[in-house]
Amino acid sequence: MNIYVSNLSFNVTDEDLQDYFAEYGEVSSAKVIMDKFTGKSRGFAFVEMSDDEAAKKAIQELDGASVDGRTIGVSVAKPREDRGNGGGGNKGGGGGSFQRRGNSNYSNSRY
Repeated sequence: MNIYVSNLSFNVTDEDLQDYFAEYGEVSSAKVIMDKFTGKSRGFAFVEMSDDEAAKKAIQELDGASVDGRTIGVSVAKPREDRGNGGGGNKGGGGGSFQRRGNSNYSNSRY
């Protein structure tokens, strides 16, 4: 089962996560998500456990727990949505006004 962990302290490492969840069963992987530009933690992680019952118990007991001074959220990870062509939003033109500067035949002024 894949588990989503939110509101992590920026000091928590993959190894720390491994240790927290290992108390409940075998941890297949534990990965703190890092910002690709700064290299710092983004404050959330994914943990994968092979035993679904152990994972459910870990979720139940760790959700709302205090880890490194922060109350973490622990839940079943939702499948990633297909984002299409590279993700990102704003696929349309923005509104706004058109205004030319300087002397021109196009003027917003009536005077």
